[in-house]
Amino acid sequence: MISIAAPGGTAEAYLTRPDDAGGPLPGVLFLIDAIGLRPRTTEMADRIASWGYVVLAPNLFYRNGTAADLEPTVDLTEPDARTAFFAEAMPRVHGLTDDLATDDLSVYLDTLRGLDGVSDGDVGATGYCMGGRLALLAAATRSDVVGAIGMFHTGGLVTDTPSSPHLRLPQVRADILAIHADEDHSLPPESVAAFEHALTSSGVTHSASVFGGAHHGYTMSDTAVFHPEATERHFEDLRALFTRRLS
Repeated sequence: MISIAAPGGTAEAYLTRPDDAGGPLPGVLFLIDAIGLRPRTTEMADRIASWGYVVLAPNLFYRNGTAADLEPTVDLTEPDARTAFFAEAMPRVHGLTDDLATDDLSVYLDTLRGLDGVSDGDVGATGYCMGGRLALLAAATRSDVVGAIGMFHTGGLVTDTPSSPHLRLPQVRADILAIHADEDHSLPPESVAAFEHALTSSGVTHSASVFGGAHHGYTMSDTAVFHPEATERHFEDLRALFTRRLS
């Protein structure tokens, strides 16, 4: 764990890299889901790092407490416990506005690129749940450094507000990988179609698909909605994206 001087205070971040790393490696920003920075997300960051990347996973909710403070104390593999936890967690999710997140993301990216052993080339980002929207925000607001992003079980991508995430696509230079879940009520079929149209019309290089039988949060093995096949597909496609675009 390292400490980052962020706009709203000190943010913890989990930093991981391959044990046998040799020479500068590309950086990857890992953007957590609404549940927070915890063993499951650090485990995922370690796996991505093992492919040959330096991965930084910040506690996005540092304004609300440390990662340990916010870590779930209930078993999220129990559906009722998961529902109750999200009722508690959503206020801090909504509190991380685009304005706050934009400044935070820029600091995280600059921190990552300034670390020893990180190459000068493009950075990748991978985001889960709300982290997918933040990956897109980072790609739009820091197109100078973000060259590839993954977005997984990301809800709320198309809204009728002026700040809808899909409206940021014309500012994106990065290649985009998005794997939606067909049982994700936060991104219904009409929104999936609208997001695909926005991707195509904006000219962004992308791969977008829907995994059948998966729910919102399918990559998180510490919850009731974990889907092993969809999770492995996400790892395979993300690795291919980063290999093609960053390595």
